[in-house]
Amino acid sequence: MPNLQKGSKKLLNAWAFYDWANSVYSLVIASAIFPIYYQALFKSAAVTTVTVFGGAIRSTPLISYTTAAAFLIVALISPLLSGIADYVGNKKNFMKFFCYLGALSCMGLYFFSIENIHISLLFYFLGLIGFWGSLVFYNSYLPDVAFPEQQDSVSARGYSMGYIGSVILLLFNLGMVMFPQYFGFGEGGTASMQAMRWSFVSVGVWWILFSQFSFYFLPKGNKSGKKVSAKIVLNGFRELKGVYNSLSENIQLKRYLVAFFVYSMAVQTVMLVATYFGEQEISWGDDDAKTIGLILSILIIQLVAVLGAFLTSSASKRFGNIPVLIIINIIWVGICIVAYFIYAPMQFYITAGIVGLVMGGIQSLSRSTYSKFLPETKDTTSYFSFYDVAEKIGIVIGMLIYGFIDQITGSMRNAILFLVIFFMTGVFLLVRVPRNKNN
Repeated sequence: MPNLQKGSKKLLNAWAFYDWANSVYSLVIASAIFPIYYQALFKSAAVTTVTVFGGAIRSTPLISYTTAAAFLIVALISPLLSGIADYVGNKKNFMKFFCYLGALSCMGLYFFSIENIHISLLFYFLGLIGFWGSLVFYNSYLPDVAFPEQQDSVSARGYSMGYIGSVILLLFNLGMVMFPQYFGFGEGGTASMQAMRWSFVSVGVWWILFSQFSFYFLPKGNKSGKKVSAKIVLNGFRELKGVYNSLSENIQLKRYLVAFFVYSMAVQTVMLVATYFGEQEISWGDDDAKTIGLILSILIIQLVAVLGAFLTSSASKRFGNIPVLIIINIIWVGICIVAYFIYAPMQFYITAGIVGLVMGGIQSLSRSTYSKFLPETKDTTSYFSFYDVAEKIGIVIGMLIYGFIDQITGSMRNAILFLVIFFMTGVFLLVRVPRNKNN
């Protein structure tokens, strides 16, 4: 393995290239092809509920609860992994483990079926954990490979590479699904379902194959020469406790974090269930139109999100971060109300465009606002670990509430409408955040 110097172009490219490798999971599995396959599987089997662990449950609450459980595990293990990543000498092996766990689990989704629902959900569950687990170590490499003045640009480079790579594979998978006869799958709905299964395999292969470039050049880590002990493993939780205790001395940061925690529940939930909502609640006409429409909607969100992040950044410089976040939350309130009433594909496309606009804006501005409110400290890693854990716990709560309302009312529309409460509460809490001329 080459011993590249910190800050070297090849090393920075190798680090950023992991985004190209793993971003296909978040787009193809989490957002696009798998949600379509999942709902089509239940429809083709003429099944509305399945028995899981002794209880009958509908398809959409089931995937909501499974996603919530996976994010709960991620929230619990992230501090453990962070503590080890800061200490252990060969963190590349940890990154490899979660990479291969996620990629192989994606391949395992090829066998996803209602008949074997427990093992099928396990593959989905482990794929999510593998993706987020590998990101803990991937992110921890940034200060090891890049100097402070390089970190913003190389991080943006990784994001861009991930976006381009994932869109390329998604378009290829779309071709497989829409024209299965040209890929040797035959014709008809069964052929398209088979193509979707092979799409899951392609994600795993892509992820493993392209990650090898990063693994080849990335250093093993800063070896300490000491064994990992219980003290080291629990160090991440101690750091989180220290951050929590420090919040009492920073009212601005404390109030902002509470607001972020509340509105982030709703934002992340919408992002995770958007495709399931579109598949189940929109009148597409036929299955082919539905598949094309849903994937186009995801692409619209991806494209517009980039523009949204840029516009939000410009607006925050003129009006301040908190006022812009308040306006974005108000727009989210409108989106949830409108979503309750939409049925036509064109309405869904327009809504997807607006979602993309505020989704990219609220994600980028939320993190940068948090960064501005941090106290003078060199331990920014602990503060951002706290931020990430808060976000993950918010996802768990949001998905559980969404799944519960969907389950008891039998409608995803009611669950979407309920999210209005979180956004309105977010507006109220943001108003209470003390402001200065910079925010």
